[in-house]
Amino acid sequence: MQLGTRWTSGDEPPAAVPASLRPQIAAVDRALPDDDLGQPRPRWTLTFLEGRPIAELDTGMIVEQTASGEVVVRHDDEDEFG
Repeated sequence: MQLGTRWTSGDEPPAAVPASLRPQIAAVDRALPDDDLGQPRPRWTLTFLEGRPIAELDTGMIVEQTASGEVVVRHDDEDEFG
């Protein structure tokens, strides 16, 4: 796995984030509830696994590009190992 970069949810993703992931990352960011207590927003981490980009939010939301090129959004508790 190749480490990419980190950024705060709601901020413009860095240039290293592929255009294919950006719309779904923005959708996840919009769906996050506002924190009335002023807590910091969660952060995204971009990595690459077998050459495919994976963006994971500290909350466990994942936006990834599959081997077929499809971009999917899932939560980390939905993995095949349960």
